[in-house]
Amino acid sequence: MALKVKAKEKKLKFSKDENDPGIWRYVMVPDLYSTLDQDKVIKEAAIRSGVSEGVMQACWKGAGEVIKAWATEGHSVALPGLGNMRFGLSAKAVEKVEDVKTSLISTRRIIFTPTTALKEELANTSIQITCYDRLGNIVKRVTSADPGTVEDPENENSENTQNNEQGQQGSQSEQGNQSQQATTFALTISKTGIGSASVTKDGNAVTSGASLSEDDEVEISITPAEGQTPTATVNGSEIELTEDNGVYTGSFAMPGQASTLIINTGEGEDDDYDPNA
Repeated sequence: MALKVKAKEKKLKFSKDENDPGIWRYVMVPDLYSTLDQDKVIKEAAIRSGVSEGVMQACWKGAGEVIKAWATEGHSVALPGLGNMRFGLSAKAVEKVEDVKTSLISTRRIIFTPTTALKEELANTSIQITCYDRLGNIVKRVTSADPGTVEDPENENSENTQNNEQGQQGSQSEQGNQSQQATTFALTISKTGIGSASVTKDGNAVTSGASLSEDDEVEISITPAEGQTPTATVNGSEIELTEDNGVYTGSFAMPGQASTLIINTGEGEDDDYDPNA
């Protein structure tokens, strides 16, 4: 078994200037199959467990009701063989306690944390990349040799803290004495709208406050709210996005300064960026 990825050659622009020639880059996106519906899942589970579809249907429904009831009471609920599911939220921070109110909450989230076995299975699954040129011709096929790093939502907060510290250190080194090491710059990421977005570099998630080097290529993938057209800007300059099966992708080279990436996924209230959304 292998995960399939498409790498398509696309022209990327970093400004609204009509004279901007843009640059051609191969942008990778997952090559997803159609959604496996509930009836198919139940049928396959019944075959593998040796019970009837009716029994499996009843068990499936019962487990779903238990998960829904306990998760909405604030529990982290185990999904047997898969991981845990819990409630989360994104909210704005305020300085004074009297300003704390529910209107600060922009979104409620469901956070899934996979089991170690599931993460190991994903990490050990190879990725097959098919490369298409700008004319849609297949020019290369390759099986990736990436380290198989799997994102861990439980360590998101500590990772953000570490990245913020690294960003501050990069800014201080820029202003202070010359160093033999490459200078890094903090990238602040904000997202508006109820769609989802991911920001990556070399296939690894980039969190807000991450410390990046100048000219690091940052890739963006956006699934907007239904019927909406997303936008993305870095330091006020619009990033050209290309659409494929409802997913918009683009990229930009990290500027040689602390920068701000703003992603608008469509209508909806402002939302803090979450690489796991």
